[in-house]
Amino acid sequence: MARVRISDEIGRAAVTVVQTVTADGAEAAASVDRSTLALAVRYTLQLLAEQAPGGTVEVRVPPFGAVQCIEGPKHTRGTPPNVVETDASTWLALATGALSWTDARATGRVHASGQRAELADVLPIVG
Repeated sequence: MARVRISDEIGRAAVTVVQTVTADGAEAAASVDRSTLALAVRYTLQLLAEQAPGGTVEVRVPPFGAVQCIEGPKHTRGTPPNVVETDASTWLALATGALSWTDARATGRVHASGQRAELADVLPIVG
């Protein structure tokens, strides 16, 4: 079943709330109510899938969502060969440009497996 697209107005509002609340460097998961955090994560994952369509890399932000993105060989069954997984706070920092892909990888805040599990060219998603 296809999901209903989160509107830009609603999605950007949730991202703005997260950015405002976490401006002092606090972790989003501890500072923002769960429904707003979930909406911001799902919206930015939606944008990632729209801006970098494909099925080569699966990006997971448990427990809020996952999308497949990046052009190339499509994955259809079992565990994907290219997986990026992180927590909500790290994902939103990456999506908004508050954290670089290189820094997230260097500090272990992102787990990326597979030869094509690289998001540096598609991040940040929102300005």
